Amino acid sequence: MADAHENSGAADGRPIRVLIVDDHEVLAASLAMVLDAEVDITTAGVATTLEQARALVETTRPDVVLLDHRMPDGDGVAAIPELRAAQPGIGVVVLTASAADHVLLAAIDAGASGFLSKTRSLDEVTAAVRAAAAGESVISPELLARLLPRFGRAGVHSADELTDREREVLALVAEGLSNAAIAERLVVSVHTVRNHIASLSAKLGAHSKLEALSIAVRQGLLPDL
Repeated sequence: MADAHENSGAADGRPIRVLIVDDHEVLAASLAMVLDAEVDITTAGVATTLEQARALVETTRPDVVLLDHRMPDGDGVAAIPELRAAQPGIGVVVLTASAADHVLLAAIDAGASGFLSKTRSLDEVTAAVRAAAAGESVISPELLARLLPRFGRAGVHSADELTDREREVLALVAEGLSNAAIAERLVVSVHTVRNHIASLSAKLGAHSKLEALSIAVRQGLLPDL
C-alpha cells in the first residue's frame, strides 16, 4: 500500500528520526544499524520497555516508532494512544510475530500506521519507516482486504460531513492504493491527495489512514465494503 520512495526524509528535509521499541536487544541493535546506514533515516533511540519508550518519545521527538507488540511491561498496542499523545503526528508501525486479526484491528483502532512482521526483510523495514513518515499505511492490500470485513458496523453515519471527493479517496484507500497511486487515478497531485486524507481524517477523528478507513466502514460511509 505504500510507495517507499514517495517522500524520502522528514517533511522538513531532515532525516527521519526512528525510535525502536523492542525488548529483543539483538534485533533492536540490528534494526538500528540498518536504519543508521540509510542517508535519510536515523535512529533516535532504542527502548527495551514501554516505560523507556514513553520517556524517549518525550525527549527524542521521533517521526516514527517501530513498536513491538509484546513488551515485558505491557501491551505495545495498548500504549499507542499514549505515545501518539506525547508526539502528535507520529507514525507508529507495530512489529509483530503474529498477524492475528484481533491484534491488527486493535492496532488500527489505536491509531497505528500499520504492521511489520518480524519475518520481513530489512529492506522492507526501511521502506515501512519511509512510508509511515510520509503518512502512508504500512499494510499489504491482501491483508487490508482480509481485515475490512472485520471492522464491523456502528450504524449508518447521519451527518453529510465528507465531500464526494473525500469519499472517493477513502474508497481508493480501501483498495490498498498509495497516495501516489490515488493521485494518478484521480489525475491530481500527491499533495492534493494528502490534503484530502488530512481533511477526512480530521472530520472522522482519526489519527491514521487505517483508522480513518476503519471508522468510515463502521459508520457506513463505504457501504459496498
